[in-house]
Amino acid sequence: MQWEGGNESNDYEEGSSSGGGRGLLFGGGALGLIGFVIYIFTGINPAQLFSNGNNSPNSQQINTVPGGGETKQKQFARVVFQGTTLVWDSIFRSMGKTYQHPVLHTFTDAVDAEGCGFTTSATGPFYCPADGRVYLDLSFFQELQDKFSAPGESAWAYVIAHEVGHHVQNLLGVSQKMDEARQNLSEQEYNKLSVKLELQADFYAGVWAHYENLHHYNNIVIERADIDSALNAAHQIGDDRLQQKYQGHVEPDSFTHGTSAQRAYWFKKGYDTGDIKQGNTFANTDIDDDRFNQ
Repeated sequence: MQWEGGNESNDYEEGSSSGGGRGLLFGGGALGLIGFVIYIFTGINPAQLFSNGNNSPNSQQINTVPGGGETKQKQFARVVFQGTTLVWDSIFRSMGKTYQHPVLHTFTDAVDAEGCGFTTSATGPFYCPADGRVYLDLSFFQELQDKFSAPGESAWAYVIAHEVGHHVQNLLGVSQKMDEARQNLSEQEYNKLSVKLELQADFYAGVWAHYENLHHYNNIVIERADIDSALNAAHQIGDDRLQQKYQGHVEPDSFTHGTSAQRAYWFKKGYDTGDIKQGNTFANTDIDDDRFNQ
């Protein structure tokens, strides 16, 4: 993946560990991985499960990438983020809408997201609809390689584009509809909707890759091998694969992000078509999802 000629996003800010003196619950490594898996399976902030009043800081691994270290990772993240902004600017204009730019917020260890609360790196990257920010601890890039067998910059780009996909959903009103639906559905029914929300974000990540590849909006060059790498990342973090790996069995009713096959399918569909209208992952279910149709 060629990206070093691209412009870095100005919609960017850095943060550090926060929380009013609360100790860091997770650093890099095994505890961070456990916390991330808990979050994927249950949607529960691991801080709520592990906080016992005796929180001690853990050191954070400084990650490296070929040709540079953490600074290089930040540059990469900002370039890809700017690429997503240029693509979605264009798509929204074609829809007669204005794309309100999200902000990329990088942090270390823990962060207090306005409107979304205090969380640690263990939850992985996330989007907060309350403040329109994508939160990213760069250590997750190393986790993708070491713990999830998803190495490479293309896998990192997929993660960023997926979180931006949640911002797109927020602007299109999908996130609000999800909040409304939560009030009237059982946990099992809501999990089904959550899967569809995540799969749509995967689809939008593929849409970004489609247009970046087609027009090189931010001088990013995406090759077939890069798409294969992103598809591998989508496959590696499917609910079924993670549950089988970490708990020894699969519980479909608890899925919140989709199976490996589903995640790869929707990313590829977004990449192949580039057509936002084909990303209605909420269609054809046993739950009345007409409210999500665009």
